[in-house]
Amino acid sequence: MKQIDTDKGLCSSFGFLVFKLTWWSGLSYKTTNRATFFMAKTSTSTPRSSNVGSSSSSPMVKLAEDHLFTILLLLPVDSLISFAMTCKRFRSLTTSDTLWESICRREWGSTSVDAFKSSINTSKNQQLPWMRLYKQVSQLDSFSCHKLPDPDSELMLPTPRASHSLNFVSDCLVLFGGGSEGASCKCSSPTYNAPRVHILAPRLLNGSNDLLIPQWRDLDDTWVAYIGNDFQRMLKWQKVNSGIPSGRFGHTCVVIGDYLVVFGGINDHGMRQNDTLVGQVVICENLGITLSWRLLDVRSVAPPPRGAHAACCIGKRTMVIHGGIGLYGLRLGDTWILEVPENFCSGTWRELVAHPSPPPRSGHTLTCIEGTGTVLFGGRGLGYDVLHDVWLLQASEDQLKWVQMFYNLQDIPEGVSLPRVGHSATLILGGRLLIYGGEDSQRHRKGDFWVFDASKIPSIKEQSTPSNSMGLQANMWRRLKAKGYKPNCRSFHRACADHSGRRLYVFGGMVDSLLHPAEASELRFDGELFLVKLELETGSVRC
Repeated sequence: MKQIDTDKGLCSSFGFLVFKLTWWSGLSYKTTNRATFFMAKTSTSTPRSSNVGSSSSSPMVKLAEDHLFTILLLLPVDSLISFAMTCKRFRSLTTSDTLWESICRREWGSTSVDAFKSSINTSKNQQLPWMRLYKQVSQLDSFSCHKLPDPDSELMLPTPRASHSLNFVSDCLVLFGGGSEGASCKCSSPTYNAPRVHILAPRLLNGSNDLLIPQWRDLDDTWVAYIGNDFQRMLKWQKVNSGIPSGRFGHTCVVIGDYLVVFGGINDHGMRQNDTLVGQVVICENLGITLSWRLLDVRSVAPPPRGAHAACCIGKRTMVIHGGIGLYGLRLGDTWILEVPENFCSGTWRELVAHPSPPPRSGHTLTCIEGTGTVLFGGRGLGYDVLHDVWLLQASEDQLKWVQMFYNLQDIPEGVSLPRVGHSATLILGGRLLIYGGEDSQRHRKGDFWVFDASKIPSIKEQSTPSNSMGLQANMWRRLKAKGYKPNCRSFHRACADHSGRRLYVFGGMVDSLLHPAEASELRFDGELFLVKLELETGSVRC
């Protein structure tokens, strides 16, 4: 093998070696897997090495370590693990935490990794056990729930509510709007017992079966609580008075950079809205926390008015919305894209017309996963059926297209409970979605947690044949065990994660009535804020 001394030669040689390494590691893949590799890492025994790996004539042993490091980063994790198990010479490199930190950045995103590093107590030069962390996150089967400390009862607190928005931006929780009973603000604790709400189908407004209940009152208040990196701090909610946005519930609020973008919603008269607003949090040492809202100029083109739709940020300055309840209670199935410039002074809406596309629905979720696409899950369809289908919006040949992820509920343990509406789906550490709560077709609230593993999503080519990928995609789902505090089952709550994706905050929603908890037709608004935390062991580093 010739010395690699030019970019051209390096690239062509890398291509050949990546192929050879992948093929080579595949020779022994039938006899090894991730579990045995991770166990072998902590074992005192010497792993077996293949004859191929011990060959001094292999061109790979002549590569400089930084070149080999670059090649290894191009391999899928399974191929990397298999390669490490068959080659003793390169084992120290393939098990180094430097390599695994790079792998975590590749698969989790640099933003999550940097936020994770800053959120734990570690010295400046201390290396985290990234290989162990990767294993724990990839094999995640449980987490812990914590009821946050009750603040001083004399403090102003957000009213119990549902179908509001909750976001984490600029190290703060921002709560806006929603539907509640009575006045928009009370001096009360988060356990304030709101009056019962009776959901009776004949009394629903405009044919909707999701949100438009006569007893709801829209809220126009905005609340901010600083968290920073101290998730155990006692939250002090601060009410922001700005006059806008107007009162609404069933709206969406998406974080784009350091800005919040609100779209649509429904007021207590049943009117749908299609305005777009921008908010920005500013933290000043002397003035405290301020939040300013303003209407975004989108000119003459905007999506039709709606509420109970889904939205998320894709890319750096782009938002996507889908579905919802439009005029006269009609469920929508359209997709719209909003693009904003760097200064957020204006925005441009355009409709994305693609076939196939998700059928009309409301009360569903959209969540963007870096490097994978945008995942749509669940909701209530045209016939009021509660759905469990999964769609992926991703770029193909420079165009956005919808692809359905086919799977059978019967292939998933406890999968019969997956269909839901009014749930939350939040991106957590490791590029996975944590799905919580919601309700079924009988309006029974849920309190279960599921993880959707996007890393198991097959390629577009594999997706083109549903029958071949059905079994594979069933492995994307796994129900998790919750430890610690047991919150009430709920629907139409809101959840958001901090920048690291390790801590999830959940607020509000509809919960069962205290007097008649067994009756699905009776429920109440909730004002509880609790924390969901991924518990990770990092050796001597507290995490």
